Amino acid sequence: QLETLEQEEQECLELRPHPTEKSTHMVSHQHGMTVTKTLQEGEAEPQRQSFSYSHAELRGLLLEGASLLLLRVLARRHTVPPGLIFPAIDTEGHLCTSSY
Repeated sequence: QLETLEQEEQECLELRPHPTEKSTHMVSHQHGMTVTKTLQEGEAEPQRQSFSYSHAELRGLLLEGASLLLLRVLARRHTVPPGLIFPAIDTEGHLCTSSY
């Protein structure tokens, strides 16, 4: 049984005159998972948003790393089971679904 304990994503855009940096930090804890999104545009104060999800909401959660592994397994088997849908977290940190 694989479980994501912590995940960090970072994106930097070197746009002049205001470079932009986006980061997402996800951490698992005893009550579920907390997702923190940070946006830094130029010299402005960073904007942060946090979302928390319970274990029940995240049952079967498929994050980016697990999704890549699943895609490799499906490609190797040359088949995708019908109705293959998992909970996922979108680029804004909200719960959504991922279907194959």
